[in-house]
Amino acid sequence: MVRSELDGRTRASATVGDSNMGNSNGAKFDLTQNYIPAAEATGRATVCYGHQVLAISRERNGRYVVDVESTDPTGGVLARKTLTCDRLFLGAGSIGTSELLVRAQATGALPNLNEHVGKGWGTNGDAGMVRSFGFSDGTAQAAPSASRIVDESGMPLSLENWYVPGLPVNIGMLGTLGMTLDSQRADFAYDGGSDRVVLNWPKNGNDATVEALRAVQNKMSFAGTTVPSALPFAKDVNSSFTAHPLGGAVLGKATDGYGRVKGYDGLYVMDGAAIPGSTGTVNPSLTITALAERNIAQIIKSGR
Repeated sequence: MVRSELDGRTRASATVGDSNMGNSNGAKFDLTQNYIPAAEATGRATVCYGHQVLAISRERNGRYVVDVESTDPTGGVLARKTLTCDRLFLGAGSIGTSELLVRAQATGALPNLNEHVGKGWGTNGDAGMVRSFGFSDGTAQAAPSASRIVDESGMPLSLENWYVPGLPVNIGMLGTLGMTLDSQRADFAYDGGSDRVVLNWPKNGNDATVEALRAVQNKMSFAGTTVPSALPFAKDVNSSFTAHPLGGAVLGKATDGYGRVKGYDGLYVMDGAAIPGSTGTVNPSLTITALAERNIAQIIKSGR
């Protein structure tokens, strides 16, 4: 893994901050190293790479219909197909799962979905931060995160040291991913004119998150003799993205307490869409994992 990169035995990945899409040498314990090979090893699961689900619906006989297209590495469509199943487990991520459900409700494909579908979406209070003139040892910043700072003097928040994406050399910029315990939530809605599911984001956005993170960022800069931001390239705190989208089919509202979608037997939410917008200033991956394992255990035990 990391040691093999440093020794020159494998292609540099983690040691040069090549992290957003996973590390080629296993430094991130992602799905390709745990659930996917374990599922395939049972002989009962097939992973169809390069496939995208376009829509879901239900036949009169109770079977679910999944419209899918397969694409090549450039995005060109190779084929479109329709799959059917007795039980459908949604794991398309917060945005993907929410989009499929909101579209199905609005178009009448799944009309019995309740009023909570598409609601309760949040960013986990995420924002990216950068400081300049923070030269460190080595030719590039490595990944994944090696340290975490927690500050609860105001809005609770945590900061993970991170690399600056797209910079394969060390130019003295220090990246940080901030996560706050925010309460800002948004809703997904279907726009019939454009045939798109859109996000209705509140007017004030993540203003409170930005200010809370900026206060801690300034303390860090002062203590470390660095400079907040990297103008004109980047702001000191940027909340125009999220690394951890959550919500849209919230547990106990759009679903029951175990991810069973209300209004439809055999339809389940098993991903971050079930979490109401925040996991309390931490990366949500393990929370999502624990929730999915808890849910599926109960579904198997109960038989429904």
